[in-house]
Parts: sequence; C-alpha cells; structure tokens
Amino acid sequence: MKNNAQRRWVAVVIMIITVAVANCSVAQDKNALSTETIISEISVPWGMAWLPDGTMLITERSGDLWLYNDEKLRDEPIAGVPKVWARSQGGLLDIALHPNYEQNGWIYITYSSPEGGGGANTALMRARLNEGRTELIDKEMLYKAEPNTTRGQHFGSRIVFDNEGYVYFGIGDRGNRDVNPQDITRDAGKIYRLHDDGRIPEDNPFVDSADAKNAIFAYGIRNPQGMALNPETGELWEHEHGPRGGDEVNIIKAGNNYGWPIISYGINYSGTEFAEDTARAGMEQPEWYWDPSIAPSGMTFVTSDKYPEWKGDLLVGSLKFGYIVHCKVKNNTVTDTEIVLRDIGRTRNIKQGPDGYIYIATEGDNGIVRVIPENE
Repeated sequence: MKNNAQRRWVAVVIMIITVAVANCSVAQDKNALSTETIISEISVPWGMAWLPDGTMLITERSGDLWLYNDEKLRDEPIAGVPKVWARSQGGLLDIALHPNYEQNGWIYITYSSPEGGGGANTALMRARLNEGRTELIDKEMLYKAEPNTTRGQHFGSRIVFDNEGYVYFGIGDRGNRDVNPQDITRDAGKIYRLHDDGRIPEDNPFVDSADAKNAIFAYGIRNPQGMALNPETGELWEHEHGPRGGDEVNIIKAGNNYGWPIISYGINYSGTEFAEDTARAGMEQPEWYWDPSIAPSGMTFVTSDKYPEWKGDLLVGSLKFGYIVHCKVKNNTVTDTEIVLRDIGRTRNIKQGPDGYIYIATEGDNGIVRVIPENE
C-alpha cells in the first residue's frame, strides 16, 4: 500500500510539472521574438538616428557615416565627416537629430577629435546634410574636451536632447581615473549640458565655480556608453562600464557626483581592490549595478505597443555576453532584470525607431538587426 501510495503521489507530481512546463512553453511562444538583419556591411556600428522620412543614419567607429533607406545601404559613405582618431575605443561615435530637425536640419555627432595634436579627446559637433544627402555641410564644433591624450580608452559617448531643448553628452575618464572624474576643473569623466548652439546654460551647476568647466552637468563618471531620456519623467538615465564588476545604471541630476573612482562595486581587472568604499555621503548610489560586469553599451526606453512585455521599461545591451537585458522599471527605479535575446552579438547600441521597432547594432556577423514580435 505504501508503495502504491508513493507511486500515485509521484504520478500527481509529474502531472503537475508537465502542466506547468506546458503552460510555460505557451507563454514563451506567445511572447517569442525573432530578429532580422537589415545591415551587415558595417563592422562596428555605433550610433543610429532616423530622418523624418524614415531614412537611417549610422556611424561606424572607423570614421564613416552611412545612410540606409529603401531597405539598403548607400554604396558610398557620406562625405565631409570630420577627421577622427580611430584607434582602440576611439572613432566616430554617437549621432542624434535636433528635436526641431525638420525646421533647422541640425545633426549632432560625437567623435574622438585629434584637433590640437598629441592624441585625441571627445568632441561634440553639429552639421547639416546637403540637398542630395551626400555630404555634411555647415559644420560647427560645439565642444572639445582637453587636453588630448594618446590613451585609447573611455571616450564615452552618447548624445541626448531633453524636453527643453538642451543637449547632453558624455565623456569617459579617458583612462585617467585618479585625476579626471572627481575634478570639475578638468574634462573627462563627466556628463555635459549645452544649449543646442554650444552656449553654456546659465543654470548649469558649476558656472559660478572657480576654474570649473562650465559645461559640466554631473561628474564622477567612468565610461558612459548608454544614455536615454525617460519618457515618463523627462529625466536623463545613463549607464556606464565598471571595471571588473560595478557596471551602473544612474539617473543623472544637476551637480551630482556619481562617485567614480572613490566608490564602486567593482575591482581592478587584476582582481585587486581600488575603491575606498561602495557608498559615501555626497556620492550617488546607482539605480542598478551588475557584478560580474556585462559591459553595457546602448540603452533605450520602450514606448512601443509592439512589445507589451517591455513597455515602460529599459533595454540595455551587453558587449561582453552578447545579449540584451530587460530592466524592469517601476516608480522610477529598476526593480529587477532579465536576460532576453541571447546570442544577439556584441551589442554597441540599441534604439527604438520611429516605426516602433527595436533596432540593435552589433559587431560582427549579425550587424544591425530589427526585433520582430512573434505575432507579426
């Protein structure tokens, strides 16, 4: 009797598990996604932006600016791109359109500028396209970080406009963590805010600080390769690479110190410790951090009805593991994360296009892909 009872109990448990697995499979099938490669010719795509007619502009880190329309990449890159110092992590970086692009035609680009010699540093420029969209014209340098250095790491950089028309961009610490990020009299390791024409806003937090770089909006930053405006709150969100562990998602606010390298949840690549603390008064804690590091690059808030499971949340790309992280956002904070779209490739950028689809720029064979909901 005892054996029969045990067998019946085991059978019931197996049945429950089978039903649960079946239900799980149905849910996964219902919410499954597929991807399609739309551009495979660009080796390291970095920035993506869309003109009003749906034409896509793509920066390639090596220094080319490409135009994609009618489901194909134009044969030749756009001429007139500024000279870039395309070495290691440097090159042609992000691209964004002015919010009033249809009226003024301004396009904004960050890149590693060798102007001045002795290496390079991150710069922000703006330009327009000529009538045939074959060349950049009316080029204006809006900001150039100083001094140049031959170090090849941590240029940043992303560009975001807020709802008031200010333009934000980030510059990494340029490999000089013990000097640049905590010193507001020096460039690098900062988030900057400008008027759209490069003027310094009068209410920037350090305009009255002696010798400070007046364009600085926030500091204590390591290497920001993702920034996005929260469409619900209007706040600027940013993520940055930690060293070995300690990748962060932050909400960037005026004058705040984000702690690098005084506080960090990471350690040196060698395994030794460097940070004095993980928290300290006057330094901001991240909204989320990863340990081990995922090497985040690119981020976007999802507002599209095409992805109901992600709507209102944040997507972050991983260079290290080649997947996308779905960051669940509630009450303006990250409450949990899950890995989605595994094996997508080394992700450089992720954006929601004007057509509502998610586009992911990856290095290597996958190229730039469009994420397709299963029900389409």
